[in-house]
Amino acid sequence: MNGLDWAVLIGYFGVMVAIGVWSHKRVDNVSDFFTAGGKMPWWLSGISHHMSGYSAVMFTGYAGIAYTYGVTSFVTWSFPIALGIAIGSKLFAPRINRLRSRLHVASPLEYLKNRYDLKTQQALAWSGMLLKIVDVGAKWAAIATLLSVFTGISLNQGILITGAITAVYCTIGGLWADALTELGQFVIQLLAGVAMFIAVVLKLNDKGIGFFGAWDEPALQGHGKPLVGPYGTVFLLAFLFIKLFEYNGGMLNQAQRYMATATPKEAERSARLSAALWLIWPVVLFFPMWMSPLLVTAKKPDGSDSYGLMTEQLLPHGLLGLVIVGFFSHTMAMCSSDANAIAAVFTRDCAPVISARARAWDARSGLIAARITTVVFLGLSMAAATQVNSPAFKDIITVVIKWVAGLMGPMAIPMMLGLLRPFRRSGPTAALISWSMGLFAFWLVNYPINWNVDGGVPLQYQVSIPLAVSLVLYILVGFLKPEDTPERLAIIETINTDDDSSGAAATIPGPRDAVPVKD
Repeated sequence: MNGLDWAVLIGYFGVMVAIGVWSHKRVDNVSDFFTAGGKMPWWLSGISHHMSGYSAVMFTGYAGIAYTYGVTSFVTWSFPIALGIAIGSKLFAPRINRLRSRLHVASPLEYLKNRYDLKTQQALAWSGMLLKIVDVGAKWAAIATLLSVFTGISLNQGILITGAITAVYCTIGGLWADALTELGQFVIQLLAGVAMFIAVVLKLNDKGIGFFGAWDEPALQGHGKPLVGPYGTVFLLAFLFIKLFEYNGGMLNQAQRYMATATPKEAERSARLSAALWLIWPVVLFFPMWMSPLLVTAKKPDGSDSYGLMTEQLLPHGLLGLVIVGFFSHTMAMCSSDANAIAAVFTRDCAPVISARARAWDARSGLIAARITTVVFLGLSMAAATQVNSPAFKDIITVVIKWVAGLMGPMAIPMMLGLLRPFRRSGPTAALISWSMGLFAFWLVNYPINWNVDGGVPLQYQVSIPLAVSLVLYILVGFLKPEDTPERLAIIETINTDDDSSGAAATIPGPRDAVPVKD
C-alpha cells in the first residue's frame, strides 16, 4: 500500500463515521435503534440483508476453498444461501415482520417468552449471544489477516482498528446506520469486485489463457466439479438446511432486516432481492478466486492468503485501496449488524430478567443501555478474535463452518419453527429438549466421537447432526407432549394471519412460568 491506498482507506472510515452521526438524528428510542421503527424501504432492507451475510471470511477462508477445490466454493456456499433465502421469503420473512408490527417487539427472541416460556427464551438468548461472540470474533480475525498481508501490522492491531471504527458508527446510529453503511459498502463492493474481475481476465489474456479455456489448464484440474473433497452431496444438503434457518433469522441479524420493513409484503420483497443478489453477485466475486492457482502461489497451506496476494500483484494503487476497503466493508457490515442484534437480545430479553432496574428503563435509559451493550459485545468479540488460531478454535474457516453452522441449528429450530402453525403442538418442553440435546450432539460428534474415529468425523456430519437431532426432537416431543395452550395458539395465529390491512396487534399474555428474579 502507498499513500493513495491509505487515503482511500481513511476516507472510507471517515464516511462510515459520518453516516453514523447522520443516522443519530433518526434514532429516538429502542425501536428505532433495533428495527428502524419499521420505516426502512424494502430495497434498502434487501441490500442490507444481503450485505450483512458477508465478511472478509469470503476473501480468506472461502478464497482458500476456491484456491484448493474450485467452483464448489459457490455451489456449497452462496447457492444454498440464495435458495434458502428464496424459500424463507414466503415461509419466514412475513411472519418475522409481524413480530414487530403486531406483537410490538424489538428483538427477534422477545416473542419466545409468550410462545414458550421465560426459561426457554433465556436459554436461547444467552447461548445465542455466546455463539455470536465466537462468530464475530472469526470475522475480525479474517479482516485482520488480510490487513496484515497488505500493511504488515499485527493481527491484534488489525482487530483493534476495524473493531473501533465499527463501534463508533453502529453505536451512534443503530440499525439505520448499519443499513446505510451497508448500502455504501454494496456500491464499494460492486466497484472493487468488477475491478478485480477485469484485472484477472486481462492477466489471463496476457498469459495466453482464454476466459473459458482456463478450466483446461493443469493447475485447475478438477476445479470445475461442483462437489469435491469434503464438500459433497451430504454437505450441500446439510448446508442448505442450515442456511434456510440461519439466513432467515436464526442468527438474529437477518431477522432484524425483515422486522425493519413497513409490512410483511415488503419483508417478502426484501428477502427476494437478497436471494437474487446471493445467486448472481458471488459468481463475479468468486471468479478471480477460481483462477488464483494460475496467477499466484499461496503461502498458507489452506490457501487463505491467495486472494490477498493476487490483489497486491494485479491492481494499481488506488484500486488496490478500493479492494481493501471492500474487504473492510464486508466484515464491518456483518459485525455491526450482529452487534445491533445482540444488543437487542440483551437489553430487551436478558437485562429485564436479571435486573429490576432494567425493567423500569424509560426510552432514554433503554437507548443508552442499547449503545453500551453494543460496545461491550464488540469488545468481547474482538477479544475472542485474538484466540481464533488457538488449539481450541483452530483456523478461521473451522470456526465459521463447524462452530457456527453446527451450533446455530439447536438455537434456531425452536425460534424459527415456533412461528409456523404445523409446529403449534411443540411447547417449552420440546424447545428446551431440542436445544439442549442439539448442543450435546455437537459436543459429542466434534470431540469424543471425532477423537475415536480414524481420520475424524466428516465435516458434513459435524455440522448437520446437531441440527438433525434438534429438529427430530422438537417435532417428536411436541407430538408426545403437546403444549398448545390457548395463549400460545393466539400468538401463532397472529403471526400467521394473512390479512395485514388491519394492522391489529395481539394482546400479549404475561410471561408464563416466569421465575422471580433479583436485582
